[in-house]
Order: sequence, then C-alpha cells, then structure tokens
Amino acid sequence: MAGKKIKYVYGVLKIALIVVFIILAFSLGFAFRGAAGTSGMTESQVHSATEQEQTIWTCSMHPQVRQPKPGKCPICFMDLIPLEKDEIAEAIIDFSDAAVKLMQIETSPVERKYVTAKIRMVGKIDYDETRVKNISAWVPGRIDRLYVDYTGIQVSKGDHMVYLYSPELLSAQAELLQAVKAVENIKPENSDLIINSTRATLEAAREKLKLLGLKPEQIVEIEKTGKPVDHLTIYAPIGGVVIEKHATEGMYVQTGMKIYTIADLSQLWVKLDAYESDMMWLRYGQEVEFTTEAYPGEVFKGRISFIDPVLNSKTRTVKIRVNVNNPVGKLKPEMFVRAVVNSKIAQGGKIMDERMQGKWVCPMHPDIVKDVLGKCDICGMDLVTVESLGYVKAESATQAPLVVPASAVLITGKRAIVYVQIPSTEKPTYEGREIILGPRAGDYYLVESGLNEGETIVTNGNFKIDSEMQLRAKPSMMSNNDIEIPPDHQNDM
Repeated sequence: MAGKKIKYVYGVLKIALIVVFIILAFSLGFAFRGAAGTSGMTESQVHSATEQEQTIWTCSMHPQVRQPKPGKCPICFMDLIPLEKDEIAEAIIDFSDAAVKLMQIETSPVERKYVTAKIRMVGKIDYDETRVKNISAWVPGRIDRLYVDYTGIQVSKGDHMVYLYSPELLSAQAELLQAVKAVENIKPENSDLIINSTRATLEAAREKLKLLGLKPEQIVEIEKTGKPVDHLTIYAPIGGVVIEKHATEGMYVQTGMKIYTIADLSQLWVKLDAYESDMMWLRYGQEVEFTTEAYPGEVFKGRISFIDPVLNSKTRTVKIRVNVNNPVGKLKPEMFVRAVVNSKIAQGGKIMDERMQGKWVCPMHPDIVKDVLGKCDICGMDLVTVESLGYVKAESATQAPLVVPASAVLITGKRAIVYVQIPSTEKPTYEGREIILGPRAGDYYLVESGLNEGETIVTNGNFKIDSEMQLRAKPSMMSNNDIEIPPDHQNDM
C-alpha cells in the first residue's frame, strides 16, 4: 500500500510540473511576439497608437457622454466623435466673423449707472381715516328733526344737522340763570371769597353748556333773555359727505350715540398691495403714479405715507398707503387702481431721489417737506432727514451700481452665466463666466461680483454661444461644475 501511495504522489507532481512549463512557454511566446511586433512599428505608428488610447470620444448630441474608445452613444445611438484636447474643460470659444454675423451676436460694455426699478401694484381707494368724523349726541334726549335725512348729501362745516330735545339741557340752563342772578346780587360789602366763588360758579355753568353743545352766542342770548331753550341744534364739525345715518326722527338717544358719519373726500387714501420681493425698492415719501378704470389715460399722483410693518401670510403682500389730494372729487372710495413706483437705484441697491436730497420731512405727513430743520405745519412733530427714511445721497458717478442688461444673463438654478468678449484676438473670442447677481431693477441686474467695469459682454446671441459650448463639451450653463470667478473680478456693486 505504501508503494502505491508514493507512485500516486509522484504522478501528480509530474503532471503539475508539465502544466507550469506549458504556461511559461505561452507567456514567453506572447511577450516575444509583442516585442517583435513593436520593434517592427515605426515611431509615428507607435505615437498614433498612444494618441488613440488617450483620445476621448463624445456624442455631438449629448456632450456629457465621454468614452475612451469609439462606439455608439448610449442615449441616441449615434456614432461617437473624437474630442479635441483644446476643447476639454475650457470655457473659451471662438468663431469666424461670418459665424458671428449669422448668430446675430450683439455686445455692450459693463458700466456703472443709475437704473430704475418699476414696482407695479394694484389696490383700491379708501377714506382718509383722519378725515372721517362722527356726529354724536352730547346730551341724552329725543331727536325731533334730522335736517339731513339720507346719506350721500354734501355738507359744509357748521351746517345744522340735528334738532334735539333734552331735559338735561334745561337743568344746565337753570343752573346758568341762577349763577347769573347770584352775580347780579353781589354787594360791595361781600368778601372777596364770596365774590370770586360766585363768579367762578357762573363760568363753570357757561363751560358746562359749551360742553353740552351750545354755542357762545346762544349762551349770551340765554343770559340776556333769562329764558332757557329746550332744544339743542347739532352742527357739522367738518365739511364732507354724509356716508352713514345711524338714527331716525323720534328716536331717543343717549350721550355719545352716533347720529351721522361724515367723510371729507378732498383727500383720500390709496391702499396698494406690494409683493414681498418689491419691498426693498419702496420708501416712505416716494411719489406714486396710478390710473383708474373711470378715467383711462389720466394719471394721478400721491406719496407713500405708510408701509405696513406686518406681511400678509396668505397673499405674501404688504399694504402700502398713499395720500392723494382729490380737490374736484373725481376719485371715489372703492375705485380700483393700478399704480407704479419708479425707484432710482444707487450703489448697494439703495434708493436715491434727487428731489429729496438734503430735505427734511415729517414722519407723519410726507407732503410736508422743508429745506431746513423745523416742525410739521400739521401735527407739530419735529422733521427728520430723508436719509433716516432710507434714502442716500448720490455725490458722484462712483455711487452708481455696476449693472448688466438682463438679456446678457443666462440663469439656471442658482447659477448665472455671462459671455465676456476677449479683446485683442484674431477671431471673435468669448469666455463663459459665472457671476453673482444682485436684485433685478427693471431691464438690468445689479452685479455683486464676477465682472469689472468696461468689460464687453454678449447681450444677444449668448444662448447660441452656450449651445455651441455644449456641442463642444465645454463648460456651459448646463455644466454640473461651476465656472470659477477669477480673483480680479471679485468686486462689489
């Protein structure tokens, strides 16, 4: 048995040595054949083979496809084409003069200038709350007559409105007549204390009747005749239109009960809705132009008097209130209006208004604008500088923001691309550059970084340039990798 095992092991080892020998022979043969083949190739053939191995193949329809060897596009199954080395990862492209003409490429310089943002809003006309007054009963009593018996009537300040019977008025007049008699009965020998207290009682009785609504001349007449009046006439405190009537003839009213509501329509409010994105261009005191459906083609003007500090969470808008003069009564409450504010933009996206430069404004009444510090002619508040209200001074051209036309910018997602023309080249050459934009103001974008003043950018035909960049598999607006902004273009607005 032991001899058979030894013979078996010896046979296995012999077979393994034969297999190893065969493998070595094949390997040496292939190596020799390869060396012989290479040695038989010329230097140009070797270079061509190496270059072919380094060539990248792409699809003319889908430049994102890149393969190390020729074949078919996995998307559209077109034949792949070789990608030249100088077309890889360079955001620069050139065209012939004829191609530029066919592509209708137009350029303009990057410049600093003041641009205007047009903020369009809609809203409606409303009453000026400061010019709405209530006529109420100053004493309890019975309304015997309403001189204005329906709403919509135009009244003037001082017009009689209500004829009211009041028992309380009679008792107050009786006190007045008693005080008058007490003064008349003062004797010279009376002490100063008695004389002064008697006269003070008379003045108090007169003041009480004034507070109850009697005019000074009525009080004088009562003192002369000695006869009290049992009715009180209530007069209009302001001129305007009667917009509400709260009582009827024969009704008993208590002190403070409203009888009429009068609105002065010579000045109105326009309440507008401004979008959240437009708030940065709106300031207190700015001039607003608006039109109405009732008077097409006619432009009305007013000034922003209030900006609501709270945003409407449902509409994402903010209420803007505008003071508007209405001397001839054309404008009426509840009219629908379309308004526009022209905001002139300075450096940093701030607002500039030449008419407000160096002025002092009332924080409650924007129509009160003065050249020097003082007080408001209406409310007596101290005037404030326009700079404290969000305006800036424009002292030189350097204050103007760096801007580019909106048509020059290709925006995709969070990226903004422009094409800059490279000067002093044999062919028209353009460089794709990613920039950082500020807000849009009308037909322009404010530039935060990425461009310098004086550079020439493409304003028309930039999309055609970008399409050609994609066909050549160069960085474009559709590239995943961002185009780095050169350090010398990291400028502020």
